[in-house]
Amino acid sequence: MIVSKSFRWSECRATAALVGAIVMGLSAHAQSDEHPMDTLQVHGFLSQALVITDDNNFFGHSSRGGGSLEFTEIGLNVSLRPHHDVLVAAQMLSRRAGGASSDAQPELDYGLIDYQMVSNQQRTFGVQLGRFKNPFGFYNQTRDVAFTRPSILLPQSIYFDRTRSLALSGDGVSLYHEERLATGVLRTQVGAGQAQTGEDLQSTLRLEDVPGKLKAKQSAIGQIRYEHDGSRIIAALSAAQAKASFDSSISEQADISFRFRPVVLSLQYNEELWSLTGEFALRRTKLGGVENRLVNDVTGESWYFQYARRFASEWQWLVRYDSLTSNRADRNGKSFEESTGGNIPAHTRFADDLTFGLQWTPHPQVMLSGEYHNVDGTGWLPIQDNPDSSATSRHWNMWLFQLSVRF
Repeated sequence: MIVSKSFRWSECRATAALVGAIVMGLSAHAQSDEHPMDTLQVHGFLSQALVITDDNNFFGHSSRGGGSLEFTEIGLNVSLRPHHDVLVAAQMLSRRAGGASSDAQPELDYGLIDYQMVSNQQRTFGVQLGRFKNPFGFYNQTRDVAFTRPSILLPQSIYFDRTRSLALSGDGVSLYHEERLATGVLRTQVGAGQAQTGEDLQSTLRLEDVPGKLKAKQSAIGQIRYEHDGSRIIAALSAAQAKASFDSSISEQADISFRFRPVVLSLQYNEELWSLTGEFALRRTKLGGVENRLVNDVTGESWYFQYARRFASEWQWLVRYDSLTSNRADRNGKSFEESTGGNIPAHTRFADDLTFGLQWTPHPQVMLSGEYHNVDGTGWLPIQDNPDSSATSRHWNMWLFQLSVRF
């Protein structure tokens, strides 16, 4: 996860809280035979991908030569139970997705204290304090680990990589509840705090070259999820509000306020050898200080439908159709293009992606993946890799190959 460099206060407080919890937990166990260090767990993962496109760039100069190797994920996480009701966990992540090699500097992905106030056979209720992963859709909380993803790239209409820092985590407090019913399990989680506003959001707002500072504001997120019949059927509803502001340092650029309010409905049906998954999202974005009515208050639409099939115990293939519309009132982007005087093409406002993927897991700790994308539109292309949107192509193809290991 890309962590906001402007929010060091929360990192210091989270670190202090983690250290304090460990010290208190060690003291609490001093009189017992069980040592908290026996609960220490350390895990890690590494993924390296090759990205090749015929037009446009994705995670580096993928349309040149032999493609781009600038998609790397390295993570190390640790967890400890200083008390049977308390879990202390953190993960450092080094991620490069295009850009300079310095972008891969390790950052705090999550770091939290998890205290379970109630834990019995019927229900669990707890609180997390620190930097927590946002409960958003099916995959957001584990999206950094390749082994938890059904494909190399998650559906970009919902799990944006070009603004991933905004969706991934928050600094604050999160409450969660799990109720075990006769027919399944009902889970709820709500969180409040400050969203992360990395350089990816500033680039998407086209403010990367404007002097000023992008600051996160108080935000909130919540999810209710029901798993029926041993997770044969899973349904979830997620909603969030993320806010930020850009304070300009020059008179030519007005200050900007940003508010993003997505709602996601998620459904999945699982059988022994195959799964059907679909998610639908409405995304309302409001920009204060921007005069263009086609961007300052719009509702976008996202959805995908995915079929995954497991075979020969070590293999899985999938097919997915993924659709993104930036503005439901201007689906083809023509009005937006006209409002910019033709400087920004209409195809930057939508993207329809047909994906075919294949995964091979020869060992539980090793996975090889490949996938092909046929895309109409550039609505989720990283702006960092394509600064001149007028030079992008509407129709393009992408091939990805990835090696992933974990321990």
